[in-house]
Amino acid sequence: MGRKVTLATCSLNQWALDFDGNLQRILQSIKIAKEKGARYRLGPELEICGYGCSDHFFESDTILHSFQVLAKLLESPITADIICDVGMPVMHKNVRYNCRVIFLNRKILLIRPKMVLANEGNYRELRWFTPWNKSREIEDHFLPRTIQKITGQDTVPFGDAVLATKDTCLGSEICEELWAPNSPHIEMGLDGVEIVTNGSGSHHELRKAHLRVDLVKSTTTKNGGIYLLSNLRGCDGDRLYYDGCSMISINGDIVVQGSQFSLENVEVLTATLDLEDVRSYRAHTSSRCISASRVPPFHRVHVDFSLSSFDDVYTPTSEPIQWKYHTPAEEISLGPACWLWDYLRRSKQRGFLLPLSGGVDSSAVACIVYSMCRLVCQAVNSGNEDVLNDVREIVGDASYLPRMPQELCRHLLTTCYMATENSSHETRERARMLSEQIGSYHLTPNIDAAVKAVIGIFTMVTGKVPQFRVHGGSGPENLALQNVQARIRMVVAYLFAQLSLWTRGLAGGLLVLSSANVDESLRGYLTKYDCSSADINPIGGISKTDLRGFIQYCIDSFQLTALTSILSAPPTAELEPLTDGQVSQTDEDDMGMTYQELSVYGKLRKVVKTGPYSMFCKLLLLWREISPRQVAERVKHFFRMYSINRHKMTTLTPSYHAESYSPDDNRFDLRPFLYNAAWTWQFRCIDEQVSCLEDCKKGALCEEVD
Repeated sequence: MGRKVTLATCSLNQWALDFDGNLQRILQSIKIAKEKGARYRLGPELEICGYGCSDHFFESDTILHSFQVLAKLLESPITADIICDVGMPVMHKNVRYNCRVIFLNRKILLIRPKMVLANEGNYRELRWFTPWNKSREIEDHFLPRTIQKITGQDTVPFGDAVLATKDTCLGSEICEELWAPNSPHIEMGLDGVEIVTNGSGSHHELRKAHLRVDLVKSTTTKNGGIYLLSNLRGCDGDRLYYDGCSMISINGDIVVQGSQFSLENVEVLTATLDLEDVRSYRAHTSSRCISASRVPPFHRVHVDFSLSSFDDVYTPTSEPIQWKYHTPAEEISLGPACWLWDYLRRSKQRGFLLPLSGGVDSSAVACIVYSMCRLVCQAVNSGNEDVLNDVREIVGDASYLPRMPQELCRHLLTTCYMATENSSHETRERARMLSEQIGSYHLTPNIDAAVKAVIGIFTMVTGKVPQFRVHGGSGPENLALQNVQARIRMVVAYLFAQLSLWTRGLAGGLLVLSSANVDESLRGYLTKYDCSSADINPIGGISKTDLRGFIQYCIDSFQLTALTSILSAPPTAELEPLTDGQVSQTDEDDMGMTYQELSVYGKLRKVVKTGPYSMFCKLLLLWREISPRQVAERVKHFFRMYSINRHKMTTLTPSYHAESYSPDDNRFDLRPFLYNAAWTWQFRCIDEQVSCLEDCKKGALCEEVD
């Protein structure tokens, strides 16, 4: 009957500016799509050059090399007899656009530029691209001569158009356009476009997957039709992890779900769907038909090609499925682990060095590396040759075959407990036990000699001997002595990262891992250039609360019983002297606030976008169990500490982005780093409101603060 179509979408682990690797992964995905019977293949956003090229988009080389890759794709016999939809930058009339290039049998059918650019949070597309603002308009695009020789075309359509094949109509969206309130798919669907495709570059964030799935389902629930989403996967060169989740939906149902976290470089999903199901679904709704009768038409590029075949009566169609979501703890176990794997193999280093203190944060990082080793072993056992080759290159053994995560972990992870006279026996034992259970190569240097040497230099120059507060010292002395210990740990960590493999007769160096969580960064509860300063940080975008949940997950799922005592111990920096051999310093006492409160402050500051006064007003309702004056003091204390320590964010170790209230200064959370920490005007507004509320309580009239 000629009404069933087989369509393919994919998740690709692309890498910015890796044109050779990107080309091979694109070709592999097209080959698999054809083997599965698809006649249309959709790829992710900017898949040819990689999404994370950043200011390399300004370079003409990036566009030149993208067209060179496109030429290879056009010439390849692999791309014959299938409509291929790829993403790349294109310069049109001296304006740079983020585009989809759709081609078939050595002919470019349409270049469709992005119309709604992502320009908030982690995204800066307006810095490099211009949105196409000519709705339903197309122009002639003059092709480079290298492409003209292949296609025989001097010009091709460029703009907001759709494809009309012999049996259906297809339209394109690009990533952010799905999230926009006036998404192009709305009027495309009303104008008879039955298949809408979306090539995306959407990053992972905890608890975000359901938003993406709900958006895709809603597009086809209201308007009917088929929707394909293709997303990038992996670390393509920066702080983001693109988490796949490619999918296909029809009439409000998901029929194919791609994996969210995986070490597979190429994942291709196909679905066979009946176009008549779309037509009957749409025609049934009167309000939709009335709207459709009024919509202005899109320009149609006619394609002499069919997505369906005549003899398809017995061809089965894809059935609806229930989307399977990961819990936040599972997301932490998988997302940062995949990000670390990509970073390790692409950086050509031999493994990681982690300062392991025996606390929750560094233990969580150790568990993430252990989870990475589990994923690698699973991939190798399932026959993934790419992962096996990467492992062998990393360990420097062409015959190595990882069998157990602990065995692999000993190759890839060196843990280091750097003790001082202020370290407790309990934390030393917790670090040792966890190291044994995950299999890491464990070191236990004592750094007291280095600490005393540095303080000795100061004493020799000044004649002064700084003391801890418990020994009669001042606040500045107490803080300086803690910072010396912390900073020496960073120096020692890098020394061992560079030379510990050498001492074992092995070549190469190690990446140093940081373990500062998002709440500590927000508050500034860290020493600048201490162990928070490292090469990369897999938990820098994760809250303390979520990390504790992840530790419990590791106890239950990985049987890491050493974590039980770590989870029950109060968080401590162990930088002040012990009292009767016991730790007396705790993080929350030092910070003057709890980690739970920090999460609340962080979400209000970044997600809800409140300043001091608005945060105070919202917390009045949230924290009714305490007085307005107490709320005011907590808010003011947070903003004082946040502003005093904001400068630390400028040197923050590159961290895996996972939280919507991350204070990452690189591009996600752009703020001054020199504040007037007195916040005189803002705090005065708070104080006036507190006085007003207290007067109201006494029966006086309360006037609103202007």
